[in-house]
Amino acid sequence: MISNRKYILHSESDNLVNQWHFSNAKILALVSVTLIILSSFLLIGADYVSKVLYDKRLKEFKANYSSVVSNIDKIQSRLKELDQQILDIEEKDKAVRTYAGMPEVDKDIRKLGIGGVRLKKPNVLDNLAPAVSKEISQLHLDIEKLSRQVNFELVSYEKIYDRVKGDIDRIRHIPSIRPVSGGFLNSSFGYRQDPIDDIRRFHQGQDITVPTGTPIFSPADGVVKRAYYIGGFGNHIKLKHTSGYSTTYAHLSKIFVRHGQKIKRGDIIGETGNTGRSTAPHLHYEVHYRGTPKNPLDYFFTQAGN
Repeated sequence: MISNRKYILHSESDNLVNQWHFSNAKILALVSVTLIILSSFLLIGADYVSKVLYDKRLKEFKANYSSVVSNIDKIQSRLKELDQQILDIEEKDKAVRTYAGMPEVDKDIRKLGIGGVRLKKPNVLDNLAPAVSKEISQLHLDIEKLSRQVNFELVSYEKIYDRVKGDIDRIRHIPSIRPVSGGFLNSSFGYRQDPIDDIRRFHQGQDITVPTGTPIFSPADGVVKRAYYIGGFGNHIKLKHTSGYSTTYAHLSKIFVRHGQKIKRGDIIGETGNTGRSTAPHLHYEVHYRGTPKNPLDYFFTQAGN
């Protein structure tokens, strides 16, 4: 049996009394309707808020996505430029190796490279579209490959540098300039009649007639082994060069160096004269390679002082 409830509303202002009679069923129905309406409003509001937030996130995602794609395109374009630069470097490397007398690097080894930077795949890739994630992963592989190739070229250039540097050091110790400027060549390398006793002897050097006081230049880097007066040579200097060469300068008027002093190519070591067993002012110049006398004319590549 459904019971009824009576509700009395008393208004003190006009002394009116209003009475309402509701059954429990009506009250339940009224409450239910009210709850349904409130729930509907809440659902609609929540849906609206969710849609607003979703639209905002979607807009941000699209903007970020466009930015990522744009950056990917820029990076890919830059990688293509770097690839071309690597190819140019490889061609120059081949040429320099040829000049340095070094073997050419195998193409497959050069392509593979060495070392380089290993990149860790970022977790953000898991949240991107598969196509974008794939492109970024490929970029990582391309960058690692490029890094290996760059590292390989650096190592290659270090080897070339060491080789060329060694060649430069070696070349600097080979006599290659005339020891004096100008003058006249006489009494060449080989057998000749001695100008003093007229006996045929082997002349181990080259005589250059120049005025007394003419500067004498070192034709190569070296160390002073002798710098003093001795018998037929008079005032003389002997330089030892680490390439296996030694040079001798005789009949000097002045000596500007001392024993053990390091000399650079082009340094002035003394002045010509007419000391010792000599008939006129001149420079007697000898070149020896591993103890064997060589024709000095074979080592007159440039003028003294150049």
